[in-house]
Amino acid sequence: MKEAKEKLINYIESQAFKGYDPYDTLNSPFPFYFLGKWGPVLAIQLQKRNPFNIRKLLGIKKEYNPKAIGLLLHAYSLQYQKEQNEECLKKMHFFFNWLLENKSKGYTNFCWGYNFDWASPVKFLEKYSPTIVVSGFISKGIFEYFIATKDEKAKEVLISIGEFVKNDLAWTNTPEGKCVSYSIKATDCCYNASMLGAELFARLYFLTQEETYKTLAVSLTDFTVAHQQTDGSWNYSIDVETGKERQQIDFHQGYVLDSIHYVLKYIGENSAYFEALKQGATFYYEKQFLPNGQSIYRYPDKYPIEIHNQAQGIITFSRLAYLDEQYASFAKKIAEYTITTMQHPHKGYFYYKKYPLYTIKTPFMRWSQAWMLLALTELSS
Repeated sequence: MKEAKEKLINYIESQAFKGYDPYDTLNSPFPFYFLGKWGPVLAIQLQKRNPFNIRKLLGIKKEYNPKAIGLLLHAYSLQYQKEQNEECLKKMHFFFNWLLENKSKGYTNFCWGYNFDWASPVKFLEKYSPTIVVSGFISKGIFEYFIATKDEKAKEVLISIGEFVKNDLAWTNTPEGKCVSYSIKATDCCYNASMLGAELFARLYFLTQEETYKTLAVSLTDFTVAHQQTDGSWNYSIDVETGKERQQIDFHQGYVLDSIHYVLKYIGENSAYFEALKQGATFYYEKQFLPNGQSIYRYPDKYPIEIHNQAQGIITFSRLAYLDEQYASFAKKIAEYTITTMQHPHKGYFYYKKYPLYTIKTPFMRWSQAWMLLALTELSS
């Protein structure tokens, strides 16, 4: 495990923390937009499924990805908390300062988006358009950086991110609680994204003891817990007007569980949240992984084996080890399976997806390497 992590770090640092992304197709100078609304959407989806990395041919360059930098800050900060290494600290300072210098422009408070245009059938986000997902995961890294360094600037930035979430994103009020929208582009209710807001406010309550933050964290968590399925799972999102949910169960289940875990950690005991956490973790363990450590792609579909699912399993079961004596050893089993089947034996990077007949080996920095470094760091904590 230690050797696999060292190989991965060597690869990440050899790339100077830059890389490709599964969704970076629209960074190509090729005019996909001239093909109409569906041109960019199809280009992204085809490129995601392409076993051959043709990004150089398309003119796509390796870049810094804000979320990847946030994940790396998180991993390096956790490592530094264990062993105060000066080289590690230097890299943490680099990540933190890069994030300060590269926040999304045009906003009063700190926030971030992806370094590429993103298109789907229902939504289009311009490059660096801020979202709660990118900003939320960056806030986790900045929080651990603050814990490691006690840099007051980091605390100021965390409070600023909270102001962005409160003031720039749309909120939905329901009888069950509140939901905060994914991006600035629409009013929606995505459970895992909204829970990143709950987690952020719980951390801010821990840092400041301001009751307003606790109230926000509780209202957001109430909403998500109220929409847990009877089997313990959560769907991806809900249209609160129609009640129709998007049924997609994958690594986002781990996101929700992590956020509930941290809400409980930073605002105190809540029996309803704890029961939801236990039930959700049981579903995650029994239904979304095989006994050998292989993840289920999107429940109940088994394939492809996807690196983000693998990484999230390691992270979540490491964090929730106190819930069940099997979880810590299972996190290790997932890691062993992932290293054996999805890590390049010499170069150290992790593959993207593994199908029964072929593997997409493109070494994505955010989606694969940054998540796996955080996973292996959490495992050894």
